[in-house]
Amino acid sequence: MNDLLIGKGDQPVHLLGKYGNRHGLVAGATGTGKSVSLMVMAEGFSRLGVPVVMADVKGDIAGLAMPGTMNDRIAARVEQIGIQGYANEASPVVFWDLYGKLGHPLRTTVSEVGPPLMSRMLELNDVQSGVMDIAFKMADDHGLLLLDLDDLRALLNFVTENRADISKQYGLVSPQSVGAIQRALLRLEQDGGKQFFGEPALQLADLMRQDMSGRGIVNLIAADQLILRPRLYSSFLLWLLSELFETLPEVGDLDVPKLVFFFDEAHLLFDDCPPALRQRVEQVVRLIRSKGVGVYFCSQNPDDIPDEVLGQLGNRVQHALRAFTPRDQKAVRAAAETFVQNPKIDVAQAIGQLAVGEALVSMLMAKGVPMPVERALICPPRCRMGTITDEERALVRSRSPVGGKYDTLVNRESAFEMLAKRAEQAAATEAPPAKPGGPAARTAEAPKSKFEEFLWGTKRRQGAVEAAAKSATRTVANGIGRQILRGLLGGLLGGKKR
Repeated sequence: MNDLLIGKGDQPVHLLGKYGNRHGLVAGATGTGKSVSLMVMAEGFSRLGVPVVMADVKGDIAGLAMPGTMNDRIAARVEQIGIQGYANEASPVVFWDLYGKLGHPLRTTVSEVGPPLMSRMLELNDVQSGVMDIAFKMADDHGLLLLDLDDLRALLNFVTENRADISKQYGLVSPQSVGAIQRALLRLEQDGGKQFFGEPALQLADLMRQDMSGRGIVNLIAADQLILRPRLYSSFLLWLLSELFETLPEVGDLDVPKLVFFFDEAHLLFDDCPPALRQRVEQVVRLIRSKGVGVYFCSQNPDDIPDEVLGQLGNRVQHALRAFTPRDQKAVRAAAETFVQNPKIDVAQAIGQLAVGEALVSMLMAKGVPMPVERALICPPRCRMGTITDEERALVRSRSPVGGKYDTLVNRESAFEMLAKRAEQAAATEAPPAKPGGPAARTAEAPKSKFEEFLWGTKRRQGAVEAAAKSATRTVANGIGRQILRGLLGGLLGGKKR
């Protein structure tokens, strides 16, 4: 059967594979067993052949890569729940790390991220975000590849030096706004953002693999350091989710999802989140279901998730909440109200009494109807419940199906090199006035400003065969590609039309 056993109360509780793309929530106070529930769900989807993407915030989720060890407590839980065919085993795991230390480096290009999400990463205001829009638009119009932060910084310097001409064509640009963006770029670079931008960029197909036995690959993103930069962490996962939405085709409801995405510490996505962004996130969560992707949010309190998003989460696992403060008591009442009531259970009271490894569970049944809440014992995972050693991590990495594809940084010619080269050419072609009709007179036909020289130089090269080939390649492979990939992000984050 295409389902996975979550636990057992008065009756076994299963997550049906065909409703795995209806999203879900795993909530509960620290130390109540959320990580175990995540591991049970991740390895369950993997056994169904579904690839999984999840962040490893504390390092303990990495235990999925190693088989567990049977003991008396686990044996008793297996017998109590009645799990058939239980055996300790590892799941196929690929480690990723934005910083490239604990897994394969995760990279994308500045162009693929786009101005709206880049502005969010940099925490820019509306005026500064408008300048970012102008810079990206100019790069698109003139074939400047924005691959890493050096490219973006060079482009912003060019905008500052030619702000009078650029303001006439694209809109007002102030040096104060550009200076604020440059300072924000410095902070992002110090937070580790420099490693995130560059090539080779992540190909989403590498997140959607199965191993030789047909099990889905579990992609673990090391986030123990990334979580210390909440805006970068949430923006990165939001970009990844948006890329999945943009890239995958419509497939409707399948027997099992094509991919399951776990968003741990989900409250970071919505902290200080403007209403327009919440609305866009709600739309993506609702619509990505038809792409065959399930999104599961994990947080301490259900009220960390906006109601508009919470209403889309059909599969729920609620661990204990401790009501020590009025806010905690309110959270308990709110969590209790989200479940289909079971006359045998006082939900509000039970939430505070759940032991570690227990949870209130409600999954979608036949025809997508949520089941009445069950107070259930959660199944033990088959993998190791805990961290792994550096040697074990290295062994898993050596067997990675993506090999060394992403381990070596590639730095090809892009905006930084192109602008530097054009500046050198402009300096080299400066010459004193020549006689009328002479060679220098034809050179003098070029406009005098650096920006006009840039535009004139671009047009002048159109007649050369080699330049024409490069321009065509750049337009097809980068201009159209960037605008398509950023199409969703522009709408998703309410970005201005450029």
